[in-house]
Amino acid sequence: MTFAMWCVVVVGAVLVAVVAGLMIFSAWVAGRIERALPAQGKFIDIGADRIHYVERGNGNGPAILFIHGLNGLLRNFAYLPFQELEQTHRVIVLDRPGSGHSTRGAGSSAGIAAQAQTIARFIEALGLHEPMIVGHSLGGAIALALGVNHPRSVGRLALIAPLTHMLAAPPGVFSSLAIGSSWVRRIVSVTLAIPLGILRGPAIVKVVFEPETVPKDFAMKGGGLFSLRPASFRAASSDMAAVEGDLPGLERRYATLRMPVDVLYGRGDRILDWRYHGEALTHKLGHATLQLVDGGHMLPVTQPAMTMAWLKTLAAARAVGPAATVASS
Repeated sequence: MTFAMWCVVVVGAVLVAVVAGLMIFSAWVAGRIERALPAQGKFIDIGADRIHYVERGNGNGPAILFIHGLNGLLRNFAYLPFQELEQTHRVIVLDRPGSGHSTRGAGSSAGIAAQAQTIARFIEALGLHEPMIVGHSLGGAIALALGVNHPRSVGRLALIAPLTHMLAAPPGVFSSLAIGSSWVRRIVSVTLAIPLGILRGPAIVKVVFEPETVPKDFAMKGGGLFSLRPASFRAASSDMAAVEGDLPGLERRYATLRMPVDVLYGRGDRILDWRYHGEALTHKLGHATLQLVDGGHMLPVTQPAMTMAWLKTLAAARAVGPAATVASS
């Protein structure tokens, strides 16, 4: 064997060892995370997807269904004071397909419309009659798709910092998720996602919460730690890649929405601009409302009392307002 060939063999062996080590480390960390943050609720199979959800309350008021955002899970809503709402409404919080403890079937799409369809079937399976849909961030886009494509499944849309219009590029903090190839996405998820998440995670989360601060217990109570898992990275990257296929067409159909639509946005949101995503939506919907508050992107975590007060007002409302309004507080 020549010296050059020997060098190639050595380098190849080192690369194999490094990749194997990263995969073993990632699997070990993922296992610890899943044991630390176990499933909290029930599971139901919807087509090829398996949905994890938590149900609270048994009130006679309309059901309320919460949909989380990109790289999130149902624990993102854990800071909201649900107790009073549970006395008057049936409250359901779910992990979106592929996120949290929910799984996405091998043939299931990560598209906005596909996720909305799964949630529409979930609503039917649970016997929910025209629930109020609360969608945060990407969950807001999915809630809008639910309203556009499955209007009989929705009684009202309550959107918190929703993604409503196509961006020229994803927010900078999510650039590592922008992987077009499913094979590359899978390889990165089981090798580099966890090491990079450990190194860069705190800085990324800080930006997502700005100008507000990240609660010290967000990793556990809010489920932030769960985003480090390879499966979470892969699902979030797939979600991001699929947005471009559905969102432009969805934008053109907003005017068809007939149910009440209400939007809550923080003026200081560093992830999605309230003018581009909140105000622009109300311009297309004469009956929509937009409430602005001082805060950032993660209002259900940073301002849970205010967010819940807004939701309770909407849950008690029955009719569409006569015109779009912008309120400040």
